Parts: sequence; structure tokens; C-alpha cells
Amino acid sequence: MAAEQRKLLEQLMGADQLIGTGAPSRNAQLSITDQKVCRSYLVGTCPHDLFTNTKQDLGPCPKIHSEGLKTEYETASAAEKAKWGFEYDYMRDMQKYIDDCDRRIDSAQRRLEKTPDEIRQTNNLLKQISDLSKTINTGLLEISVLGETGSVALALNELHKVRTTKHQKETCERELKNLQDTSGPSGHQKLQVCDVCGAYLSRLDNDRRLADHFFGKMHMGYSDMRKTYKKLSEELKGRPPPSRHHDDEDSWGGRSGGGRGPRYGGGGYRKRGGRW
Repeated sequence: MAAEQRKLLEQLMGADQLIGTGAPSRNAQLSITDQKVCRSYLVGTCPHDLFTNTKQDLGPCPKIHSEGLKTEYETASAAEKAKWGFEYDYMRDMQKYIDDCDRRIDSAQRRLEKTPDEIRQTNNLLKQISDLSKTINTGLLEISVLGETGSVALALNELHKVRTTKHQKETCERELKNLQDTSGPSGHQKLQVCDVCGAYLSRLDNDRRLADHFFGKMHMGYSDMRKTYKKLSEELKGRPPPSRHHDDEDSWGGRSGGGRGPRYGGGGYRKRGGRW
């Protein structure tokens, strides 16, 4: 809603009047390359506009969103866009929020893992099932040999042992299934983590609830961001960003980039955990 309300206010008041919380039009001559302008908004969708009124609401963007400058960018030539290099700023912003989301996903996954005691019980049951399977196979082979030699009584006795062992194996398999269904903090809810947005999902959810999640604003926001990030990274792969002045806080590897240095040329942006 915040993005829609802002657009409506810009239409009613004029974008330059809205900039700076309604101050006089001191930003009327704002340049498209000004550091105060949100470059993510110019190129695509500002992350701050994706998650309004969701659990991941980022609040208002600290930079300026000007529809006039966005139109200027959209109508600019390919050469001008390449000179500005705003796509790299957009990718850097998206990578920040994608990395944050991936860390939440990894943390949520760890919370659903089994406890050491549950792991020990699982391993013990798996070993028992394996040993019982070997005993059954050996018994069946013995029955076959005894039958061929005419030792009917011994074969029947061995058959009884095999049936008893099969019952023991079935009991262990039921215990293992019950442990797998109820172990971990997820317990009876059978929770799993959405690998796109990090929300918890229940395997027991019906189609309607799953649809509400997958078409919800938060999931769609992260899904769109990941797709856009992947598309841009492929388009810019092997293309170095334009040089910027070292004093520019938005220069490659500057303060806004978290001090990690250039990550653009040669496809330097990375894919995290298969979560496009």
C-alpha cells in the first residue's frame, strides 16, 4: 500500500513536491546520478516496496523515489545506461536482502533438525533393521537347502524363526517411522521451511493454504527478487561495471557494499543454495 499511496501523492502533488517530505522544490533539479536517488527504484523495484505490510516490511526507503527520474532512466539509451551502471547497484541491493533471507532459511532449517538423542535412536533402529534383514535372508536360504535335502521338520522350524524375525523387523520399521514423524521441534506439525522466503510450512496444509502462501506478498516478493537477480547476473556476466570516483560511497566495493570489494565482472555474484 505504501508504494501505491506514494504514487497517488506524486500524481496529486507532483513528484518533486513530495520529495523531502513536502519541502519546497529544492530537489526539482535533482540529477539522475545523485547519490540520494534510489537506483534500485530506477532500474526495477526497490526492495523496500516489495514487502510492505508483511513480516519482512523493510520500512520506507531512505533514498528518493522520483517517477520523473525513473522515466528518464527508462527512456535513456543503452549506452547511457551502461555508463551509469545502475544495474550493479540494483544487484548489490538485491544480493543484500537475498543473503539475509538465505541466512534465515539456514537458521530455520537448523531449528528443525533432530536432537542428538533422536539421531542416536534413528541410527540404532536402522542398524537393527539391517541386521534383521540379513537374518531373514539367511533363514530363507537355509529353508531352501533343508527343503531340497528333505529335512521337512528342520525347514518348518527355520520358517517359524524367519516369521518371528520378520515381525521384529516390522516393529522396528514402525518405531522408525514414528520417530521420523514426531522428532525435531517440528513434531507432529511436520514443518518444513520454504526455500524461497524462509516461512514455515506444514506438510499437512491443504491446497488452499499452500496457494495462499505461494501467492502471498512476501513469497512473491522474494521470488521476483531472486528471478530478477538471476536474470541480471546472467545479462551482466563478464561485463565490468563502469569506473566511479573512489570518494563516491556507492563506488564498487565502497561503504554501501559492505566492504566486500567488486563482485561483478565475470559473473562475480553468486547463487546461494540453489534458491533462485
